[in-house]
Amino acid sequence: MLKLQLYFSIFLLGLTLVSCHEQKRADVSFYFWKTVYQENKTAQMYLDSLDSKKMYIRMMDVDAGDAGPVPVSPVTFKTAVPAGIEVVPVVFIVNKVIQNQTHQQLDNLAGKIVYYVNGKIKQAGKTRFEELQIDCDWTRTTRDNYFYLLTRIRANPSLKNKKISATLRLHQLKNQAGSGVPPADRVMLMCYNMGNLRKYGTQNSILDQDELEKYAGKNLSRYPMPIDIGLPLFSWAVVFRHHLYTGISRGLNLGMLKDHKLFEELESSLYTLKQDMPALALKAGDEIRWEAITPENLESAAQYLQQYTITNPVNIIYFHLDEKTLKPYPYETLEKTAALFR
Repeated sequence: MLKLQLYFSIFLLGLTLVSCHEQKRADVSFYFWKTVYQENKTAQMYLDSLDSKKMYIRMMDVDAGDAGPVPVSPVTFKTAVPAGIEVVPVVFIVNKVIQNQTHQQLDNLAGKIVYYVNGKIKQAGKTRFEELQIDCDWTRTTRDNYFYLLTRIRANPSLKNKKISATLRLHQLKNQAGSGVPPADRVMLMCYNMGNLRKYGTQNSILDQDELEKYAGKNLSRYPMPIDIGLPLFSWAVVFRHHLYTGISRGLNLGMLKDHKLFEELESSLYTLKQDMPALALKAGDEIRWEAITPENLESAAQYLQQYTITNPVNIIYFHLDEKTLKPYPYETLEKTAALFR
């Protein structure tokens, strides 16, 4: 009898340990950040291979117009989003737009945003959506207006029972006291664009592991709402003239930079243009910093973040679903990165 009681106690202890170590789940999603949506075989293969059921589609930017905030660069749907994919509409709000708005003006803006999103969802071939995401790099001076806008958006009758999520920058994650916590159901931590883009040198401003570790860590597990993780898949060419930042050249790629007739490689990731390229508004002597994310960069960031991520399930959202952008990243790389959170 004593042995039976002992075995039963061990069995109960085993069940307790299993329940305390619940299997973590990490779902893979993608952002779509282009102005024209059209079904693409390559994109669909990534969605299928990674068992992705959700796509975060930027519907529009909201910027300042002559008569107030206006939609800018809205997405156009040439084809419907596949039936098996849930659409999360995303609206990017330029911070200055809400700087000096009254509550009445913000009420009006909230109504227009929801109306516009509902229309775009129909154009995407969907009858409904479950979540609306608002993207804004709010500051101390715009925080109150931004948070008020979020409350007015979520109070819209057409969004009843729908979730509101907000993007979160690393500085907002760390500085809760100054930045505040947005009135949302969950946040998406942007683990990219974290370095000083305008600073001359060989650093990578898209994803800097040292910067990531300065801001994240235990701040992730202490945040008072679920946190999803956004990871970068993009690259770009940052242009400097006389060591001063002049912009990002969308026309350059790594193949061009490796052409020794056009560029001289100074050191890793830094190149000097040998001749004028008027079509790209570049001059001989301009220096180009090529910034890209390697699979090793992704895995290193994920390995660090997973130690502190307690959201379960967590969405791993790759930026973004574009054929050229995806090319350097096989399915296996993206799955391996996401699997680190499980």
